[in-house]
Amino acid sequence: MLKKLFQSFRSPLRRTQHKRSTPEVLNSSQHSLQRAQFSRYAVNIVERLQNAGYQAYLVGGCVRDMLLNITPKDFDVATSATPEQVRAEFRNARIIGRRFKLVHIHFGREIIEVATFRAGHPQNDEEEDTNQSSRNESGRILRDNVYGTLEEDAQRRDFTINALYYDPVSERILDYANGVHDIRNNLIRLIGDPTQRYQEDPVRMLRAVRFAAKLNFGIEKHTAAPIRELAPMLREIPSARLFEEVLKLFLSGYAADTFEMLVDLQLFDPLFPASAEALEYNPTYTHTLISEALVNTDLRIKQNKPVTPAFLFAALLWPALPKRVLRLQDRGMPPIPAMQEAAHELISEQCQRIAIPKRFTMPIREIWDMQERLPRRSGKRADLLLDNPRFRAGYDFLLLRESAGEQTDGLGEWWTDYQDANDSQRREMIRELGSKGDSTGEGPKKRRRSGSKRKRSAADASGAAGE
Repeated sequence: MLKKLFQSFRSPLRRTQHKRSTPEVLNSSQHSLQRAQFSRYAVNIVERLQNAGYQAYLVGGCVRDMLLNITPKDFDVATSATPEQVRAEFRNARIIGRRFKLVHIHFGREIIEVATFRAGHPQNDEEEDTNQSSRNESGRILRDNVYGTLEEDAQRRDFTINALYYDPVSERILDYANGVHDIRNNLIRLIGDPTQRYQEDPVRMLRAVRFAAKLNFGIEKHTAAPIRELAPMLREIPSARLFEEVLKLFLSGYAADTFEMLVDLQLFDPLFPASAEALEYNPTYTHTLISEALVNTDLRIKQNKPVTPAFLFAALLWPALPKRVLRLQDRGMPPIPAMQEAAHELISEQCQRIAIPKRFTMPIREIWDMQERLPRRSGKRADLLLDNPRFRAGYDFLLLRESAGEQTDGLGEWWTDYQDANDSQRREMIRELGSKGDSTGEGPKKRRRSGSKRKRSAADASGAAGE
């Protein structure tokens, strides 16, 4: 897996990069793309803009994915027309964004995003118009509405594989940055100086990892080299934006590989500082639990089953929680209040980095709270827990903990059997708990269980919170 991070190839990759003013043009006989493969709405937008006298192309991920025989999730258009000019051509168009001003053109449920060609930012601060472009002291771009030519637009894009322009009218590909070459060689490469490009937008480090995991590509060595040093810059990114980026990282079907790369490149720490600390003091358990959860998530996505960010974040943050709970219990706080207080503290800290919405933080806390309640099965407690709307997610999370090596004295197996039992069998199971002295409400003992009965597949765990 980690061999993806650093790959070097012979010419032309070791040459010093230079800006190309003319593209390599691939005619229809030199590539596999056909206009019929693309969204008819996107193709119509390109044709209408060209007929109105503007340059317009399909660009970026849809061109890249089509060349790789991957079905694109969306179709983007780049044009010489300004957002206002695009809106004048399409009644169903809407201008959005401040940092990046874009146009969304609506066709029922399908939305085609149209962006105006952009230029690079002025290097001299005195030349910078803050109404169009601005940076902070570290070089991060705060506003990016400097319009430019097609050539300038190609050079300001992040990766070579995303700087491909397809004209569905002439069926030609314009390649300004050797993007087709890098696609053929399975390589993620930044356009321009990597340090400067990461300083302009630190999220590009996360995008490099996401594309490498998604496409099974390597990250070119010069593109990878500055990442560890610049990783702390992610702390400057607004927490709401990081939430969206983390969902892309972990809910695209390649979360397990993504996690390994984030840890190796030291990008996990600025995203999940408490969990990164747990990786240091309890590496085997932390790594196993998170990896198991992400493998299960990837499997559910491949099976077109629902997944929920709540269960995902519950797993990513859980390894940092028990230590905090024990600290509060040592101060005399009862187990359930200690769990609730530690959960509140941990989630509050995490939301300063990644703005997890309340619609997910509440289920996270309920899933964790169930971990203290599930061992308490005496009397009518088991039936009440079974009726709890969060039982399924809590039970699946218990199985995840056990698969990571936690010793629960067979608690997961007991609950598996209890769900399958009839009423009289359930009463007998409760009586057996009393005869074993387990009716006090204490949590499970820390000893290895035999695990004789096969439980429900843990692959169902990642989506249970949303079912």
